[in-house]
Amino acid sequence: MRLSTNTIYEQSLASITAQQEILQKTQQQLSTGKRLLTPADDPIAAAQVLNISQSDSINTQYAQNRTNAQNNLELSDTILGGISDLIQNVRDTAVYAGNASLSPSDRAILADTVKSSLEELIGQANTTDSSGRYLFSGYQGTTKPFSQSPSGVQYAGDQGQRMVQVSASRQIALSNSGSDIFESFKSGNGVFATGPDASNKGNGVISSGTVVNPSLMTGQSYQIEFTSPTQYKVTNTTTSTIVASSQEYVSGNAISFDGLQLDISGTLPVGDKFTVSPSSNQSLFKTVEDLIAVLKAPVITPTDSARLSNGLSAALQGLDKGLDHVLINRASVGSRLQEVDSLQSIGSDLSQQYQQTLSQLQDIDFAKSISNLNQQQAYLEAAQKAFNKVSGLSLFNYM
Repeated sequence: MRLSTNTIYEQSLASITAQQEILQKTQQQLSTGKRLLTPADDPIAAAQVLNISQSDSINTQYAQNRTNAQNNLELSDTILGGISDLIQNVRDTAVYAGNASLSPSDRAILADTVKSSLEELIGQANTTDSSGRYLFSGYQGTTKPFSQSPSGVQYAGDQGQRMVQVSASRQIALSNSGSDIFESFKSGNGVFATGPDASNKGNGVISSGTVVNPSLMTGQSYQIEFTSPTQYKVTNTTTSTIVASSQEYVSGNAISFDGLQLDISGTLPVGDKFTVSPSSNQSLFKTVEDLIAVLKAPVITPTDSARLSNGLSAALQGLDKGLDHVLINRASVGSRLQEVDSLQSIGSDLSQQYQQTLSQLQDIDFAKSISNLNQQQAYLEAAQKAFNKVSGLSLFNYM
């Protein structure tokens, strides 16, 4: 079969062009390090790369969310730790204030110290995170949660918890609401609270009491009234019924009724009263404010001394309950921090797996690609030399 010169030229040029395209693609693969330059190179692998890349991108966003959550939780943990120390300092002051040798001016100084601690406590409760949002205001991140007014410290946030998605199936609360931390512990001994009537004339001091028979507890309110210096009666003020009448009183002896037990010590005139009521939610700020008031009140008569003792006892109860509650919240923050750390480790391992799979699907084998490049260069040079030989053929060379 005879081939025209034009056909020879076209075939030679087509061969050179094909080799150049193959060589150029290999060069691009080597320069990018990627085997897949377009989806057409391997449609199935390209689809897998897209899916895995999207999963890796989502995992990266979760990692950022976890970092943000970790920062907030670490800040909350630090603040709650500082508040715990602050409560302990106030408690130590309350214990010291019970020293009978202290003068009114000494107690006034202690009151000023506790007042400074209250202001510091409010400042800690109004802490903001790195983005300027209040930690303990619930969903109301831009609302200052606590403010002081003549009627006491008021909470302006809500009971919500701001959540962040830290994995495909888990959301983590960034902090607890201020209401839950500072206003939700139970008064008294946690079941019921005791206290003297403000009009008492004697020097009676009442204990916090204990539950001796839970099955007899009614959850109702009571009043212990002294009908004589040696006798008292107990009235259920919820139902207006007398629980016990003409009971013998001995200072410091146990007083028991309806599953609870307490004691009263001191000299009680006729008409002195004491209350027993179910525990209710108590504010840590109110507890500290009440302590300040107790320390500022004059102590001149035995009645004043009893009022001081009862007030300090109530303050110590409240501070202990408040401290326990803050520590419980701090433990909750700590457990979330531990979970975030665990999820961060899992997310890091998952990211490595994604990168390894992507590398297997789209990265080139450099040794093999360099070998192919050298081979393709040889093919191209051979095709070019062959074209030069063929294009140089002419009958005029033999004439």
